[in-house]
Amino acid sequence: MSALIAAWARDLARGARFAVGGGREGWTRTLLTAVGVGLGVMLLLGAASVPHLMESHQARREARLIDANTEQGTRPGAGTLLYTDRDTVFRGAGVHGVLLRPDGPSPVRPPGVRTLPRPGEMVVSPALRELLAAPEGALLRERLGRTVVGTIAAPGLVGPGELTYYAGDDTLTAAARVPRISHFGGELPTSPMNPRLTVIVIVAGVVLLMPVAVFIATAVRFGGERRDRRLAALRLVGADSRMTRRMAAGEALCGALGGLVLGAGLFLLARRFSGRITLWDVNAFPSDVVPDPALAALLALAVPLCAVVVTLVALRGVTVEPLGVVRHRTPRRRRVWWRLPLPVLGAVVLLLPRRAGPHPAEARADPYLLAGGALLVLFGITVLLPWLVEAVVARLRGGGPVPWQLAVRRLQLSSGSAARAVSGITVAVAGAIALQMLFAAVQDDFTTVTGQNTSRAQLTAAVPARGATTHRKVLDAFRATRGVRGVTAVLYSTVSRAGGPAVGSVTPLTVGDCRSLRELARLGPCRNGDVFVVRDGSGAVGDGTLARTARPGGKVLLHGGPDTPHPKRRARLWTVPEKARTVTSRTGPAGTVVFGIFATPSAVPVPDLAAPVAEATLTLDPRVPDAAEYARNTAARLDPTADVRTLRNTERDQDFATVRTGLLVASTATLALIAASMLVSTLEQLRERRRMLSVLVAFGTRRGQLGWSVLWQTAVPVALGLALAVVGGCGLGLTLLRLVGESSPAWSVIWPMAGAGAALVVLVTLLSLPALWRLMRPDGLRTE
Repeated sequence: MSALIAAWARDLARGARFAVGGGREGWTRTLLTAVGVGLGVMLLLGAASVPHLMESHQARREARLIDANTEQGTRPGAGTLLYTDRDTVFRGAGVHGVLLRPDGPSPVRPPGVRTLPRPGEMVVSPALRELLAAPEGALLRERLGRTVVGTIAAPGLVGPGELTYYAGDDTLTAAARVPRISHFGGELPTSPMNPRLTVIVIVAGVVLLMPVAVFIATAVRFGGERRDRRLAALRLVGADSRMTRRMAAGEALCGALGGLVLGAGLFLLARRFSGRITLWDVNAFPSDVVPDPALAALLALAVPLCAVVVTLVALRGVTVEPLGVVRHRTPRRRRVWWRLPLPVLGAVVLLLPRRAGPHPAEARADPYLLAGGALLVLFGITVLLPWLVEAVVARLRGGGPVPWQLAVRRLQLSSGSAARAVSGITVAVAGAIALQMLFAAVQDDFTTVTGQNTSRAQLTAAVPARGATTHRKVLDAFRATRGVRGVTAVLYSTVSRAGGPAVGSVTPLTVGDCRSLRELARLGPCRNGDVFVVRDGSGAVGDGTLARTARPGGKVLLHGGPDTPHPKRRARLWTVPEKARTVTSRTGPAGTVVFGIFATPSAVPVPDLAAPVAEATLTLDPRVPDAAEYARNTAARLDPTADVRTLRNTERDQDFATVRTGLLVASTATLALIAASMLVSTLEQLRERRRMLSVLVAFGTRRGQLGWSVLWQTAVPVALGLALAVVGGCGLGLTLLRLVGESSPAWSVIWPMAGAGAALVVLVTLLSLPALWRLMRPDGLRTE
């Protein structure tokens, strides 16, 4: 046993020495292998950092969390303060804001804030400071309207690109129902992820990491033909077949170890710049991008082991003799009998009976079976590709133009290397098709129809009323705002039945001009001074309260209701006019149904309303790019606490949106890796053919014909790989749809994925053309 270990160690070391000291050919092959493996290792280290990244994000969010429920009843003290959230949106990006007013001399401070800002001041995140200082941030600078006096440190931010601020505001009062807190920090509510999202996340992990593993396995086989000829020379000087295999494994091991080091270096470099890189609105502090130690250790062991195993398996089909390599003859045909059952077995594993329970089938799916089944399907597609390429090119005719003849003959002689070059993109496209089919099938379950009508309005702005003229000020201000094409505004308040119990007698009161009220009810004829009793259109909401309170000729309290904010003022009686007509409501642009008493301004004493809120509904001019930003600035000028909301026809579930964003980020990184790895693989193949290309040029073959032949050598395997990806991806997608109980596949998602894969291959091929022209020079005939 010890002798065997010593032999392995000796031959592995000798192979490593050949890898780094075997002349330009040796170290060039080792460098290409290290680059290929390093790219994969970098992405795998990034994937291993996801758990720590998510934990860090959650810890940062919880550190600044304000839990108003636990702070109920907090009395003013030296360390307490009043706060209110004041979030806004600027050109599609969310800006998180908090207004603060200390109660005493030593108030609590949010994480990352050294000194609380005074009224008229604010502390901002570095990204927000940069935006406010730039010319494109002028509108936001005008909206916030405060002086920047400090910067929020990293402990108070989820990510370096987050836009957030804390501002001092002396207008906050407890009487206005502003919460009071004594500390920052809490626990985010947790709930189990939707079972269908669990399926998507598990399958996505396999789909995104499988191409990386495929390329690492491909990278360790770079330069295989030249290596085998070098091994034949070693056989000539006395090495036996076992020694040559071990030395070949040593060469691959050296390249893999170099790839580990290079990948770790690339990861550390990318980690350093992670705060400056934003993908799909996601970025992270470098300190948060830390691989899980167990996963990193597993990666450090798996990559070298993979290199050795792949090399030994590849050499099983090659006979290295002292006089040459048998590979130059026609190789044995690849067998399909063991390849085809793999994807079928994967589909069977995916559909195995689940754990018993009362929940839907996808809620009981075993994650290990799910990952294993998807892995088998994608691995089956990978091993089917070489057989498919060999079977097709063996039947191609050699006639036709010279480039086609050269390409066909080259593919017939070595179809394996051509298949390996496109195996990564084949697996990626197949997995992407399956994921997109799954996403398209379940997205309706995570999309809610809001009832809002964006054809009638695009924004709403709620402004606390400060006096009798607020309604008119709101209308005039928004009508004068650039980019606002139409405005309606009403005042919302409440009244209660005079002489009756508060509970069950409160009725909404809506005050506005006839045009504004018509957006909320079917009024019929209307003029200033009219009053209406508005019933819910379905007759199911508010009818009992209306019958008791909103009766024509009945008296109501304008300061009525259990939550009236005017305890020191005596409630004023108001009589609902006898001639008030009863009408039905209609759904407003914001998707709300308002009932109760509708009154025009001259019919009701506006100064005596209970805590009125003016709500404007805005129609924007699509020809003005920043119309929404001008409207938000107007709302901020009217009142800093104004709440502006964008109307949407539909809303996405937050968990679904988070998973979708994460997949977009991960798929972008994987796609970039695939492009880089394919370029490295293409350059390696061209380097292998350098002498052949130079010989053909020396014998008079035109360079254009050689260029087209190389393009055909890429196009044929790519076409076959994409066809296999479409079939395999559809099969996996249909299996996953059955798993989650869906039966309507969206076939339209197939072609964008296949088109993206083809475009990526074309791009990589074009990038490799300069290297191709350089390799056709006569000096390619030189040898060592």
